Amino acid sequence: MVNNRNISLYDRGAPPTCPDGPRKIEGGPLYPPAQVLEILEAGEDRVNLWTKKCIKDVKHKLEIELDEVAELVADAVKNGRYKGSEWCQQKPNGCWAASDAYVLTRKEWNERAFKYLAVEYFVKFAIAKTGRLVLVVSCHPPENRG
Repeated sequence: MVNNRNISLYDRGAPPTCPDGPRKIEGGPLYPPAQVLEILEAGEDRVNLWTKKCIKDVKHKLEIELDEVAELVADAVKNGRYKGSEWCQQKPNGCWAASDAYVLTRKEWNERAFKYLAVEYFVKFAIAKTGRLVLVVSCHPPENRG
């Protein structure tokens, strides 16, 4: 059974009718930065790690908490580079969300190098249909893109 239920706020198109269908969405970003920032400012309970891969990357690879994920998303919409928009599926036969993707480079302290280094992040997110929750689809360094 194919699930093409959209749980994101974006409603100007429909999710793919099959998992291998076209996913790109033209004309983005889909979510105005001010709207994303307003949701994030309401607190970390407004952020949901939406896919299993995102949960794994955030908790085990980046080893950061939800408040830091919210900060990354906020930095991405303020200072990052918009990469594109696409439909993302939570899991096989799961719900879909229209998502914006950004690349963010920021300077962070590196204990091993004992200096600040440029660190790049790939962040992809959607706003839930309620308009009150940011669904984080991806949050990882660029070498983890697949």
